[in-house]
Amino acid sequence: MEKSLHPLITSVFFFLLQFTSQCYASKDESYSRPPARNIIFTAHHGLESEAQQVNFFLSLHLVADIIQCVICRICLAQRQRITDVWFQVHVSLVGRDHMRVTWITDDKHAPSTVEYGKQPGTYNAMATGDHTSYRYFFYSSGKIHHVKIGPLEPGTTYYYRCGGSGPELSFKTPPATLPLEFVVIGDLGQTGWTNSTLAHLNSRDYDVLLLPGDLSYADTNQPLWDSFGRLVEKYASQRPWMVTEGNHETEIFPIIQPHGFKAYNARWLMPYEESNSSSNLYYSFNVVGTHVIMLGSYTDFDEHSQQYKWLEADLGSIDRKKTPWVIVLLHAPWYNTNNAHQGEGESMRKAMEELLYKARVDVVFAGHVHAYERFTRIYDNKVDPCGPMYITIGDGGNREGLALTFKNPASPLSLYREASFGHGRLRIMDETRAHWSWHRNNDSNLFTADEVWLDSISTSTACWAIEDEKEPPKFIANDEL
Repeated sequence: MEKSLHPLITSVFFFLLQFTSQCYASKDESYSRPPARNIIFTAHHGLESEAQQVNFFLSLHLVADIIQCVICRICLAQRQRITDVWFQVHVSLVGRDHMRVTWITDDKHAPSTVEYGKQPGTYNAMATGDHTSYRYFFYSSGKIHHVKIGPLEPGTTYYYRCGGSGPELSFKTPPATLPLEFVVIGDLGQTGWTNSTLAHLNSRDYDVLLLPGDLSYADTNQPLWDSFGRLVEKYASQRPWMVTEGNHETEIFPIIQPHGFKAYNARWLMPYEESNSSSNLYYSFNVVGTHVIMLGSYTDFDEHSQQYKWLEADLGSIDRKKTPWVIVLLHAPWYNTNNAHQGEGESMRKAMEELLYKARVDVVFAGHVHAYERFTRIYDNKVDPCGPMYITIGDGGNREGLALTFKNPASPLSLYREASFGHGRLRIMDETRAHWSWHRNNDSNLFTADEVWLDSISTSTACWAIEDEKEPPKFIANDEL
C-alpha cells in the first residue's frame, strides 16, 4: 500500500509545486493562444512487453487530468517491475572527432561504459565515463551516465551498447566535408504536436540537431524530464542533439531551490569545458566549416559577466578562412513582431549585439515565441547586409500552444511570419552558400512553407572592409532579395 501511495503523493506534490512556481511568473495577456495541449507521458520502457506499451495523457492544468494521471501511475507501478538497464539515451558532439553518449539507469551499480564498433554486434572499442545524479524535493533521479567515445571517423555509422547490456543502438557521425545539414527546432515539449514535429523531421536525413531552449517543459515536475528523455530517445540516440537552455529549464523555487538548471545541467551535458566556457549554459563547437555558438538567455550577459567575456574571446578565436560559417542560438529573441514576449530579449541584445555584428555572424536562431518568423539581415534595428539574419523558431510542439497574433502593420524587417508548428533545416552547401527552409507540419506531408538562400558574410569583402566604420555598404545581399 505504501508503494501505491508514493506515486499519488509525488504527483500531487509536483502539481502544487508547479502551480505555486507559476504564480511567480509574469503573465502577458496581450496575445492569444489556443487551449493548452495534453502532455504525452512516455512510460518507462522496461523489459516486460505489457508495461512497455503503457502510454497515457497527463495534464497538470486540470484537476480531472491529475486524478487520471495518479490512477495511471498507480496502475503502472503495480503492473511493472523496473528491470531495464538503461533508458533515455542521447548523443552529442564533443570536440572534432568524439561523441558523448548519455543515458540513465535505475540500477545505481550499473557501469558507465559504452562498447562500440562499425559493424552490428561487433564492438572493438570501449570507453568509460562519469556519472552523476540529483535530488529535487522528493524526487531522486536515476544514475545519469556521460561517456565520451572516440576518436571517430566522419560520415560513419557506429553501433553501440550502453552499460555492457541492452539493445544495440546506432548513430552516424557528421561528414568530413560540406554539405552539412542542421535541423533546428525550438520549444519542443512533449505533446501530440511534438510527435508530429519529430515525425516530420525524421522523414528526411540530417547531420546535427540544434535546439535553442525549452526542452521537456517539466517546470519542476521532474518525472516529465524522464518522460521527455524516453520520447526523444529514438531520434536523439541516432544523431547528435546540441541544445541550450530556455526559461522552462530554470526550475527555480524561491528560497528552497534558489539555483536553477539542476535537472538540465545534470541530464544535458554539453561540451562547455571543451570550448573554454565555465558554464554548461553557454558553449560553442565546430562541425565541418561551421562554428556554432550556444548562448544563455537566463544567465548573466552584461559586459562584466563571464558569458560576455567568454563570447568575446570565442568570437575572436574564429578563423573565417577555415570556418566560413558562424551560427548563434539563444532562447529569447532579440527581434520579434509577435505580440508574445515583447522586449524580453532586448537587454541581452543591447549587451551583445555589437559583438555578433563585428564578428560577422551569419544567422541567429531563437525560440521562446511559439511561432515562426524570419527577418532580414539586421543590426541595431536597421536593415544591414553585414548583420546576421534573425530567425525565430519556437514552434516545436510545446504544451502552451501557438502565439497566434502578430503586430500590425508588419515591420519591414520581418520577411515571413506564421503561427504554425514546424521545424527548420539549414543546409550548408559549401563555403559560400547555404539554404534555409521552414517546414510546416500541420500538413500530412513534409511541406516547405518558407525558404531562402544565404551567402556567407565571410565572403563579403565589402562587409569586412567597413568593420571599423559606422555606415554599412549601400547594397542588399543576395539572400535578402
